[in-house]
Formats: sequence, C-alpha cells, structure tokens
Amino acid sequence: MFVLLQIEAKFVAFWERVYLGNTYERWAIALAVLFVSFFALGLLKRLVHRHLERLADRTETDVDDLLADLVQRTKRFFLFLCALWIAHHTLDWSLAPQSAAELEEAAGAGLQAKFAALSTDSKIELAIQYLWHAGFWLQAGFWGIGLVQYGIARLIQGKSADDPARTMGVTVLSFIGNTIVWTVVLLSCLQALNFPVTSLIASLGVGGIAVALALQNVLGDLFASIAILLDKPFIVGDGIQVGEFVGTIERIGVKTTRLRSLNGEEIVMGNNDLVSSRIRNFKRLNERRIVLVLGIEYDTPVAMVERIPSILKEIIENTPETRFDRAHFKGFGDSALQFEAVYFSLVPEYDAMMNVQQSVNLNILKRFETEHIAFAFPTQTVRHIVRGGEAAATGVPELDIQVQSVAAHAMKKHTQKLD
Repeated sequence: MFVLLQIEAKFVAFWERVYLGNTYERWAIALAVLFVSFFALGLLKRLVHRHLERLADRTETDVDDLLADLVQRTKRFFLFLCALWIAHHTLDWSLAPQSAAELEEAAGAGLQAKFAALSTDSKIELAIQYLWHAGFWLQAGFWGIGLVQYGIARLIQGKSADDPARTMGVTVLSFIGNTIVWTVVLLSCLQALNFPVTSLIASLGVGGIAVALALQNVLGDLFASIAILLDKPFIVGDGIQVGEFVGTIERIGVKTTRLRSLNGEEIVMGNNDLVSSRIRNFKRLNERRIVLVLGIEYDTPVAMVERIPSILKEIIENTPETRFDRAHFKGFGDSALQFEAVYFSLVPEYDAMMNVQQSVNLNILKRFETEHIAFAFPTQTVRHIVRGGEAAATGVPELDIQVQSVAAHAMKKHTQKLD
C-alpha cells in the first residue's frame, strides 16, 4: 500500500511539472486534442463531401458541384493546422513581452525583432499564429484555383471536349487565372507575416517598369492571346493566311500560335503579329467564288456568240454543288472573243471546290465540241506591204505577207476537220 502511494505521488509530481509555462498534464491534453481534432476534421470532410456529391446527383444546379469540389480540395496540412490551432488554446500562452513599449518597437521593427522581444513560450505562440495564417492563405490558393476552373467550365459549357475553342479557352484562361490567384496568395502570406508589402509593391512597381520595357514583346503576345480568346478570329483547326504564310492552326499558346503549312513544316508566329495582321480565315467560308474566263475564235458566227453565255449558264446550273451568278461576252481580246462566267462552289473545302471546278470545265469542253465552238489560240499577224519605188528598187512586186503562229495554223486545221 505504501509503494502504491509512492508511485501515485511520483506520477502526480510528474504531471505537475511545468514546461514553457504549462504542466505536462496540459501538454498531454493538448496533444490528445490535436490528434482527435485532426481525425475528426478528416472524417467531417469525407462526410460533407459525400453528402454534397449525393446532392449534386439529385439537382441540376452546379453550385453544389462547386462546393463538393472545394471540400475535396481542402488539404490535409490545412486540417492539421486547424487541429493545431484548436489544441493550442488548451495551453496557457503569455504573449506579453518585457514591456508594452518593447512590443510596439518590435512590431515596427519587423518579424525578427519581434521574435527577439518575446519570451520562449510567446515565440512558440507567435510562430503557431504565423504558421496558421500562412497555411490558410495557401489553402485559399487551392480554393481559388477551384473557383477559376469553375468559372472556365461555365464559359465553355455546352461545347464538346473536341471543340478547338474549348482547348484555346482553357489554356489561356487557366494561365491567367492561376497567375492572379497565386500572386494574391503570395502577397497575403507576406502581409500575414508582417513583411512590408506596401514598400515591396512600390519597389516592384519601379522595377516592373524596367521589366515591362525589357519584356514588352512577351507582354504584347500575352495580351494578344487574351484578345484572340475573346474575339476568336480563328480557333484550332482553322485554315488561315497571314501575309505569305498559309496553314492550319494547330495550337494557340500564351505567347505564340503554331501553324502547319501546306508543305508540312511548322510555322511559329507571335500572337501580337497575328492580331496586328490581316487574316484570311478559309475555314469560315460558306461558299467559294470561281471566275471562269474563255477565249473564242473571231471566226465564230455572231449567232453562236450570242448563245455562249446561256450555254455557260446551263452547264453551271446543271453541275451539282454550284450556284450560278453571271455569264457575259466580256470584250475583244488580241486574238479571241472573251467571255467571263462567275459562279460559286457551295462546298468551301478546297479539294471539293476543285472537283466542282473540274466538273464544270469538262462539261464545257464536251458541250463546245458538240456545238463546234473553237477555243482561240494566241496568234500574231505581221503585215508588210512593199510599195512603188521600193518594189522597183528591189525588184520585188507589191505583196501582202501574213505570218501566223504554228499554234493558230494547227487550230485552223482542227476546225476544218470538225466542219
């Protein structure tokens, strides 16, 4: 019995020992509260997340989906810091330094001087406060990223995953949103740690001017990417022409846009250059305009010349995927009667348009052959007349010489065979 009383007395004496202003018993209670709070908060997180997921399945609104996502983004380190904040209130901390004047002087001097002015237990208390504030703003950054992604999802809602505009919007907006969120988090953490954020921002403002001048091309491309996102002059997959470059958009980045040219090489262009250039977007064509120019021999009868515009109209209208515009006897060329017909291909793709044009051309050839209408070849006539005295001097009688090209002579023979 006496031994038990001695053990009990030693046990009580152990728990009554003081460390940093608190007994061992209070330290044990604080440790137990820490672990119980940590596991309780983790369990609460899982239960709330599961409840919000079930609620999201039953409702059409996406607010509960946002809340479920934010709960899921709550990190374990933040739960531990919350548990630590709860547990440390079970201990007796003294935040008073040697004097109020010293505290005021230390607070104005900065974090290092403030720590030097406090006792050991006060330093621990202050460190816990700073750690909790820094952890809170870090966790707020993860919540902010969730809000950014929620906003982006609302903007691209209704677009398929393969939509090029969706890819472009997610890339640019994610970069801008993440940059803003983590910048605010960094400044808030520094403010919570009593760093002179105002003077830091002022210093960064002065230095930022120099950096902006040095990186004006980069910043110009960055803002140009925002303009491309908002105005959408083109999206991934569009075929465009910028100056002498023609290609298909493969990727729109924060600084550059990449095109795949018709020859197969990759063309990298700055976004600022694209925004400040005239862009021809072939993907957004509803139809393509085609101009057909023909040359007919001058020997063609007038009655046939009058019929040719109606013949061209008939051929074009009978060709699928075309829309006739006009056909006219345009004028008199050097070696041909000129006709011009204008029509549209209703299929804007280049290969399909060329197939339509080929079909029209073949039908014209067949019809003109049936109607015995001859195409004109380039010809040149040289007329040299030897006159009176010159003829007597040379002994050559007056004559009229006509020289025609071999191609024109061959065309004449071909026409005679048709007749």
